[in-house]
Amino acid sequence: MTNSFDYQAIAKMIDHSLLNPSLTTRELEDGCALAARYDVASVCIMPFYLARCAQLLAGTTVHASTTIGFPHGGHTTAIKLAEARQALQDGGQELDVVINISKACSGDWQYVRDELSALADTTHAGGAKIKVIFENAYHDDAAKIRLCGICAEIGADWVKTSTGYAPTGATFPDLELMRQHSPASVQVKAAGGIRDLDTLLRVRAIGVSRVGATRTQAMLEECRKRLGLAPISSPAA
Repeated sequence: MTNSFDYQAIAKMIDHSLLNPSLTTRELEDGCALAARYDVASVCIMPFYLARCAQLLAGTTVHASTTIGFPHGGHTTAIKLAEARQALQDGGQELDVVINISKACSGDWQYVRDELSALADTTHAGGAKIKVIFENAYHDDAAKIRLCGICAEIGADWVKTSTGYAPTGATFPDLELMRQHSPASVQVKAAGGIRDLDTLLRVRAIGVSRVGATRTQAMLEECRKRLGLAPISSPAA
């Protein structure tokens, strides 16, 4: 049986995640270099290092991205907007925004919509794209569907399952639901639990276009192996 994918298609699904708060400067630098070497979609890095990340990725096809209101979403709208403006100033091309989880759980959908609309407008005005993180572990299906509708209304570029810091991450039923209830103009990102190539291929079949991953190198080396491609060499120590 022939493979139904090529290397670039798989690599460009991956947002290489560098969000662990204990990562050292050397690990952040090495992570950006790895992302460039494997030509992934983006590096999602802690906000304080975004400007350096954008500098390191200049001249590549890998986007610099960061998080807004991460990981709990409880920042005020004003602070989230300030974060977004700083991220754009620092060269951010994609912003992963956490909704106000408490407001969603309370059913205050107007607050959620108003905040996301302001963030989407700011992000798009700065020439960047916005991914909206639901943190699905805390919502029932009705709320997830409502969030998909809000994201369609405000022009989000992606709906995203989770931060990776909640009790659960991406699940297949959630991804199917989010794809079903989002228009074609809104893409779906899976985050939390995408640790091997087979899982990535399974979510791809659902219609997921991006995944957040820390095991990028292992997944893409497995991809290259299955395609009969040579490994990508690591730089000399």
